[in-house]
Amino acid sequence: MQSDSNERPLIGPDHQLPASTAGKPKHSGTVRIIVWVLLLLIFAVGFYLVLHHHDDTAKPATGRHGAAGGTATINTVTARKGDIGVYLDSIGTVTPVYTSSITSQVNGIILSVHYKEGQLLRKGDPLIDIDPKPYEATLLEARGTLEKDEAVLAQAQMDLERYQAAWAKNAIPKQTLDDQEKIVLQDQGTVKNDQGTVAFDRVQLDYCHITSPITGRVGLRLVDPGNVVQSTGGTTLAVITQIQPITVIFTIAEDSLGQVVAPMHKGSKLAVDAYDRAALKQIATGTLSSLDNQIDTTTGTVKGRATFVNKDSSLYPNEFVNTRLLVNTLHDATLIPTSAIQHNGQIAFVYVIQNNVAHLKNIQAGVTDGDTTQVTGIDPGDVLADSSFDKLQDGAKVSISNKPVPVSTTSGSTAP
Repeated sequence: MQSDSNERPLIGPDHQLPASTAGKPKHSGTVRIIVWVLLLLIFAVGFYLVLHHHDDTAKPATGRHGAAGGTATINTVTARKGDIGVYLDSIGTVTPVYTSSITSQVNGIILSVHYKEGQLLRKGDPLIDIDPKPYEATLLEARGTLEKDEAVLAQAQMDLERYQAAWAKNAIPKQTLDDQEKIVLQDQGTVKNDQGTVAFDRVQLDYCHITSPITGRVGLRLVDPGNVVQSTGGTTLAVITQIQPITVIFTIAEDSLGQVVAPMHKGSKLAVDAYDRAALKQIATGTLSSLDNQIDTTTGTVKGRATFVNKDSSLYPNEFVNTRLLVNTLHDATLIPTSAIQHNGQIAFVYVIQNNVAHLKNIQAGVTDGDTTQVTGIDPGDVLADSSFDKLQDGAKVSISNKPVPVSTTSGSTAP
């Protein structure tokens, strides 16, 4: 008989169940809570930083903080009262008032070319001569026919006078007188036809001597003596452009059109300055002469034409220029150099120097013309800092120097 120990082994008090079958510690809920708390803290800190940054940017400019201590050496400028223009800048193209492309109206051989390339011509100056011999012969023939028909007319008129006298004495029938009157009318018509032929042939002969139709500059020579030209060929013999006066066509934005139309309706002549391609050198000054009659819907602009005297021929046809249209002038405005203005975001400010101490003042910048800006917020006569802005802050002590400072310290910058 076998023992029961073979069927049910005993487990002693020192034996434990395997770890896989032991109860798991219940820590998962605690870990989850800790993770959520950390996430909430991160979001709270981020939200606080965003609000703090927004408050800092909303504050007005307070100058530069943490600048180097001590006295800053600066250059100064003085605000002044004066006039400044309000300009509309655009790009334009120099366009001649007249451009004449000369072509031949007759057939023939070119005998001579009188102009030189680039020559300034006056109206009526000779350009080209075409062989006139065929047209002289045709004119001579037409004149001969005219003279013959004029003699026939004179004879018919003498006969009419004799018939009228005979009819007064009842020497001829009335029909004979009437027939002679009609013969005179026919001969008069023939003479007029001959006169028209002579006039046409004279015009053809005049076409053989081509002259300049306008005053202007001729271009490069396009034909030479010996070339054959035709009236139907369309060959250009010369191109002449008027350069005195000359015009510039430029565009004006439709939003600015009211500033231009209002003074023009009052009869004002708006000044237009033409600058070179780099917009640095002023070439000439003219006046706005006309506007186009409609706005270009694809660009939202309207074309304007300005007229320039161009005595020195500084404006060249088809030249690209920058234009500045003066639409208004502000009088007795406070003007300062643009380099004295500093910015903190959208806020502009300057440093006003009083008793060798820099005081920060916010300003409103208005019209700018070159290196000068019209401002409000300060008074004419105020002394302003114009250099060493990286060393300035509100209330900082300064030392004024007349010596130029490096460009890096005079250039405008933004306060942190």
